[in-house]
Amino acid sequence: MKIDYKKDYKELYLPKGISIISIPKMKFIVIEGEGDPNNNKEFQDMMSALYSFSYTVKMSYKKNKPEGYYDYTVFPLEGVWDLIDKTKPSTDKCNFKFRIMIRQPEFLNEELYNKFLLEVKNKKPNKYLDKIMYEETEEGLCCQTIHIGSYDDEPKTFGEMEEHCKANGYERISKIHREIYLSDPRKTANYKLKTLLRFKVNKR
Repeated sequence: MKIDYKKDYKELYLPKGISIISIPKMKFIVIEGEGDPNNNKEFQDMMSALYSFSYTVKMSYKKNKPEGYYDYTVFPLEGVWDLIDKTKPSTDKCNFKFRIMIRQPEFLNEELYNKFLLEVKNKKPNKYLDKIMYEETEEGLCCQTIHIGSYDDEPKTFGEMEEHCKANGYERISKIHREIYLSDPRKTANYKLKTLLRFKVNKR
């Protein structure tokens, strides 16, 4: 049996409409950075490092299958976005501070993480492999929805999410937000891009 996040974790990745949900603890590999991600070679190299590691874990059954291994689809890239200078508008992409990450399967532990990281460094050298961190994160109560279209049009969707929260007795607690990229921007037209947007909330 193969675990496919789009089929087996629909409530986390493909919600219907705007939903309030408690996000459980998950394992991630993470790289932190700053600046405009568009047409940025460093950002591309960061993503490459994350994917190289993730596919090394995915294909590990071919050499020496880890204990607890199960077949699964590699999870999508995620980004947690903030501003360096909070006085500047969110349209200033050079002012972005971000943490990009890929969720990992439950069988990955710290010992296996170190083993696979060394393996991928030897096979596919990338200076950002030295920046990868292994983390367990629990977001807790969040508002989320699917945004269809350009990343630049996300503010409109965030506004709709905030209105939904107000109408249902919740409030957004931070301007920091998470994006989960369900489309490949290299192969998908801007107006068709599918991105899950999520931010933390409290019950009022």
